[in-house]
Parts: sequence; structure tokens; C-alpha cells
Amino acid sequence: MSLLHNSLRGPAVVAVLAALALTAGCAGREERPRLVYEERPVELLYNTGANRLDRGLWNQAVDYFAEVERQHPYSVWARRAILMTAYAHYQANDYAEAIADADRFLTQAPGNPAAVYAYYLKAICYFEQIVDVGRDQAATGQALAALQEVVQRYPESEYARDARLKIDMVRDQLAGKEMTIGRYYLRNGDTLAAIGRFNTVIDSYETTSHTPEALYRLVEAYLTLGLAEEAKRNGAVLGFNYPGTVWYRDAYDLLTSRGLRPANAPESAERRGLFSRLPFVGGDEEEGELVQDKDTTLRPPTTN
Repeated sequence: MSLLHNSLRGPAVVAVLAALALTAGCAGREERPRLVYEERPVELLYNTGANRLDRGLWNQAVDYFAEVERQHPYSVWARRAILMTAYAHYQANDYAEAIADADRFLTQAPGNPAAVYAYYLKAICYFEQIVDVGRDQAATGQALAALQEVVQRYPESEYARDARLKIDMVRDQLAGKEMTIGRYYLRNGDTLAAIGRFNTVIDSYETTSHTPEALYRLVEAYLTLGLAEEAKRNGAVLGFNYPGTVWYRDAYDLLTSRGLRPANAPESAERRGLFSRLPFVGGDEEEGELVQDKDTTLRPPTTN
């Protein structure tokens, strides 16, 4: 979808944009245009920036939108340009700049109908900075808070629908962090600390893909401590809710090897569902990174 404003289309705009492209340098290459200050119609500057966005020339788009703000600071186009600048910075992976632009838009026009997009874009910027669970998860927490704010402020919007999907992914990431720490404690003999982490997954992130493993690890940990009834209880919960998973098959084998026969036998085939569709890569012991796809990010509104 083109971001060019409808008021400036057709042969005339093509000719004008071509002339401006000479100022910007060779077409098709992402070079910063050397814009000499020359007062130009606001629609022309804005649509040239939108043209650069459509062509994936993010830095050039930023420069043209900056000219909109510089030359026409009190126009409605200037507010639109701030949002487009944020989107261009986001596409260029300049997340800090994109967040700053979104905050600037919200400061100047908090009641604007397009404010929802500023909140949404901030959340996406944090979301795309999530790293694998072996590293600091500060961006994960920021992403969760920002996505929840979109849902709370604009629950019926298309942005809230996308935010809800990403909230599930973020919660899965946070649960993965707890599992990584819990496994570390378990391997190093700090069983009580490991139990605390696995219980956090079950209590706070029970709908995530990590819950079956957390229950299995509790079976393992309680058997290590000699707490057979606690191990059996968690095995029963695992068998009731996830009877077709590899985690229940392993728990069943572990419990029966200790003479603790669970009520339910494992199902023959592992059930597949939400867990197989989450956009994470990685295996059992080392969680992977969140897979990012900018094509799924909603584009900014063309008017506001």
C-alpha cells in the first residue's frame, strides 16, 4: 500500500518527484539527500517523503519529513510527518529514534486519532528488540507493558488485535527466561531455587508453551528431594492437561521407575496446537530468539 497522499498523484507528481530525486542523488541507492533549504509546497515535501518510504529509502524519507516540520511547523502535515518519521526510523531499525519520534507525536497531539499508532509503534520497537532468553530481558518487559497499553487504551482497534497476539509471544519469552534459570539451578544442585522458578511459570505463565516442561521439571525436582507425593501430584496435573506431550511421557517413565504409577497413561501421539505455532526458534535446553517479520507490522494511517 502506497503512503502517498491522495491529493498529489498522477503525471504531475511523477514529474515533480523525479526533479526532486536529482537533489537526493542517484535513485535506487539509500543515500542521504543533500537538501538545500528551498521553500517548497508542504504537500510536495510530504509526498516526496512518502514516495521514499514506498521505495524503502528510509533515510531519505526521514530527511523529507524533517523538511515538512522545518518549513511548515504549524501545519497538520507536520504532525503527520512526525509519525511517518517514526515509521521510517523503525523500518531502518533505529528503534531509539522511532520511540523518541512516537513520544514527540504523543506530546504534541495526544488526542489525535493517530495517537493509537504512536503507542503501537513504540510497542513494536520494544518487541523487535527482544533477545534470546539467555540474555537480559529488559526489552521484553518494556514490550509487554507497551503492548498492554495499546490494548487498554484502544481495545477495539486493529492495533489492539495485533498487540494481543504479540502479548502471548512476549509472555512465552518471559516464561522461557524463568525456565532457563530454573534449569540452571537444577543442574547445579540448587533444587529449591529451581522449584521456585518452575512454579513461577505455572502460576504466572500457565498458558504458555513452557508449562508442560515446568510440570515435568517439578516432578524431577521433587523426586530429587525425596518428596514423592509432590512429584506425583505435579505428574497428575501434567498427565491430565498434557497427556500427549513428550514431557508427560518422560514424567510417566520417571514416576513409574520409582514405583509411583500415575493414573493416566501417556497418549500415543503428541498433540500439536498453539505451542507449535509460536515464532520462536531453539530447543529444549537453549531457548531461541523471537523471529521478527516487519511485513506483519501494521503501517501508519495515511491521514490524521
